[in-house]
Amino acid sequence: MNKYELAVVVNAKLEDEERAAAIEKVKEQIARFGGTVTDVDDWGKRKLAYEIQKMHEGFYYFIHFESDSACPAEVEKRIRIMEDVIRYLCVRQDA
Repeated sequence: MNKYELAVVVNAKLEDEERAAAIEKVKEQIARFGGTVTDVDDWGKRKLAYEIQKMHEGFYYFIHFESDSACPAEVEKRIRIMEDVIRYLCVRQDA
């Protein structure tokens, strides 16, 4: 099992319930492909470094999880088509 960190930037115009639902959907995708979520770090609303889709702010979440090497690619495929997610990045953490 490898350790991964998934950074997700969610649209700042969403209500609290919608943001929570989007993060839950990401966590469900991780669990669906055999991953185990260990921690979710909510950084809150931050200013983006540059404009993305005419937006200047987004909510930042960092999801730490453990899984085999195939899980991150499958999760990224699903996150890519989520409308509420502006940007994402999944990286493997060194042990």
